[in-house]
Amino acid sequence: MPKEFSRGQRVAEQIRRELAELIRLELKDPRVGFITLTDVEITPDYAHAKVYFTSMTGQEGLDEIQKGLRRASSFLRRELGRRIRIHTLPELHFHYDPSVETGNRISALIDKAIEADRQLADAPDEGAEDGSDATSPESPPTTP
Repeated sequence: MPKEFSRGQRVAEQIRRELAELIRLELKDPRVGFITLTDVEITPDYAHAKVYFTSMTGQEGLDEIQKGLRRASSFLRRELGRRIRIHTLPELHFHYDPSVETGNRISALIDKAIEADRQLADAPDEGAEDGSDATSPESPPTTP
């Protein structure tokens, strides 16, 4: 069964796609060069849209990127109005989205834990150094 989306979600997704294309093709500000739009949340009255972005450079130069986006927001909104026909075109608010960095950090921790487990599994048992095995059938387990 297909997932149903509300009109607001469809409009938000269309805004995200159009803004991404506008930033990539029309925006000439070098501060805004290497960003990816991750999500758009729109208010029920379509008055405001939170546009979440991530940067290829991470946190570096984040202030400059946000200044560039703020400066270009009126241009982006005007061009968006030419591409999308809705009664109220939302005011754009740009926010940095740290979820990609968080995901990368968690993935690195998982990889490190897997590697540590592999090293423990590959290491010889400390009790087997003298040739005796602590769980061999020759020595019955001791009971207290």
